[in-house]
Amino acid sequence: MGKLVKVAAASELLPGQGKVVKADGIEIALFNVEGALHAIGNTCRHRGGPLGEGSLDGSTVTCPWHGWEYDVTTGAALLNPAMTVPVYRVEAQGEDVFVELP
Repeated sequence: MGKLVKVAAASELLPGQGKVVKADGIEIALFNVEGALHAIGNTCRHRGGPLGEGSLDGSTVTCPWHGWEYDVTTGAALLNPAMTVPVYRVEAQGEDVFVELP
């Protein structure tokens, strides 16, 4: 098991929303998909766009720079599943949201 780092309060992220958080200097995109929290690396594999600032439709986030789409539950790009971003385990403890770092 890795290190748990507090990154947000659950009330900061409503269903259908995403936000960029930092955990030990690592930028992470945190998303609320119908009440379930998911975390992936914030950097798009195409040109480095900020995924946490993209639009979320179900479990798919669209990079705001060039439209690459990722499944926030797996980190895989929809058009090329071999292109992935890191996925982080999320744990809620009361009102606090933690991300597990390796």
